[in-house]
Amino acid sequence: MKAKLVSFGHLEIDGVMYAKDVVLDGGKIRKRDKAPSKALHHKWGHTPLTAAEEIPWGGKRLIVGTGAHGDLPIWPDVREEAARRGIEIEALPTEEACKLLEGLDADEVYAILHVTC
Repeated sequence: MKAKLVSFGHLEIDGVMYAKDVVLDGGKIRKRDKAPSKALHHKWGHTPLTAAEEIPWGGKRLIVGTGAHGDLPIWPDVREEAARRGIEIEALPTEEACKLLEGLDADEVYAILHVTC
């Protein structure tokens, strides 16, 4: 899989451009639905990633691209749920997270990629 943060707010995955946060769930790509986490926006100035969202828990590793500057907050409940499931979270700026996807088949990728902050 090839993914690249092209510019602030723009991500390219296998030749397709996205201008929203995306969730990669074992071969399926969808827009991240932030609505379940929106209530916590006021605490951070960003909508954090929380376990209330539809997290792609299908693999042994969850890659979280934390944005262009690495500022996406990850709520503790996400880490707690990952630990409960035996899933390792790799959270790093989105540009670096995209590099972790290189060489993986799409059906092996479980990730959330934030395109701003």
